Amino acid sequence: MSGPLQGIRIVDMTTVLMGPYATQILGDLGADVIKVEPPAGDTVRDVGPRRNDGMAGIFLHANRSKRSIVLDLKQPAGREALLRLAADADVLIYNVRPQAMARLNLGYEDIAKINPRILYVGVYGYGQGGPYAAKSAYDDLIQGAVAIPSLAKAAGADLPRYAPSAMADRIVGLAAANAVSAGLLYRERTGEGQRVDVPMFETMAQFVLGDHMGGMTFEPPIGPSGYARILDHNRRPLSTKDGYLCVLFYNDKQWRQFFALVGQPDLMDSDPRFATIGERTKHIDALYRMVAEVMPTRTTAEWIAVLEAADMPVMQLHTIDSLLADPHLDAVGFFEVVEHPTEGVIRSMAVPSTWSKSSPEITLQAPRLGEHSAAVLAEAGYSTKDISKLAASGATVLAPSRQ
Repeated sequence: MSGPLQGIRIVDMTTVLMGPYATQILGDLGADVIKVEPPAGDTVRDVGPRRNDGMAGIFLHANRSKRSIVLDLKQPAGREALLRLAADADVLIYNVRPQAMARLNLGYEDIAKINPRILYVGVYGYGQGGPYAAKSAYDDLIQGAVAIPSLAKAAGADLPRYAPSAMADRIVGLAAANAVSAGLLYRERTGEGQRVDVPMFETMAQFVLGDHMGGMTFEPPIGPSGYARILDHNRRPLSTKDGYLCVLFYNDKQWRQFFALVGQPDLMDSDPRFATIGERTKHIDALYRMVAEVMPTRTTAEWIAVLEAADMPVMQLHTIDSLLADPHLDAVGFFEVVEHPTEGVIRSMAVPSTWSKSSPEITLQAPRLGEHSAAVLAEAGYSTKDISKLAASGATVLAPSRQ
């Protein structure tokens, strides 16, 4: 292991996507991530295509670089085992509501008693100081709560609709990984652990409103909310003679070049609507209509050649299938075809960042349920006899170790 978080141990009590995505990032960065699962396993294990039960594609892409241990936390023996893991851990991260952790007697105060240096991280729906504190939260609900479907309709969709990605889960997962890294740095400097809460609603509200608060930023307001360029219904992949193309002309130089390409080189000087970025933003609909009208005059390949020759921003429109064959991703080694110990040949995605030192690496492929229960419990001081008793009581589940 050579990642920058080598030597950090994380007790990961998260399930589904948001928390597991965060801890996979931390695991790829070198942390020893112990995934604590209930006897039934993480529910996302069986979501989508799979060769074997409990090992679906979405699970494989959010749970590598981890070890799996099963603990029934409703049993005293299971809770005791969790406490023994937490006693030697640097981080405990969970994504159920804090009220559920309190019912298990696994709140921050309970954990800090046995390990005052621990970073205790909650990743859940809503901050605990408001009326939504006890509400359940899922990606779709949070997208709706921060107006993403309404923005889609304002931008031209027939009806409000969610983004076709678990966007809130993954964005908040990134925020949680950042919080863990910063919390560890603070502890390194001060020696002090602490509780950190990363609420979905507030995190996503900041994400969306950073673009769209607009004139409502000021008191009193000086204009409407909404970023006009992003909301314009012509802000979309544009039809060419034979397909679609993604273009974005933004600064003065790019718009000047575009106007020259379409035979109006003096338009920025003759039309005050297009003279500055501020005026162009006010009249973005007219500009985008102009671009949309001219794109069908050439093929996609012809536009790419012309625009790239002028060093102007352009990108082909991928589908998921064509993205998997993208030549750039192939050249940088983004996709790795690996042999999973139980699932056979799978396509894995590399760690996207590159480091001149302490390079992250994928330490393990996603584990089977309880694959590392025996090993992790042994590290926590349990004897072979003790582990067998835990398994017999149902407080843990053992799976054969992969060799």
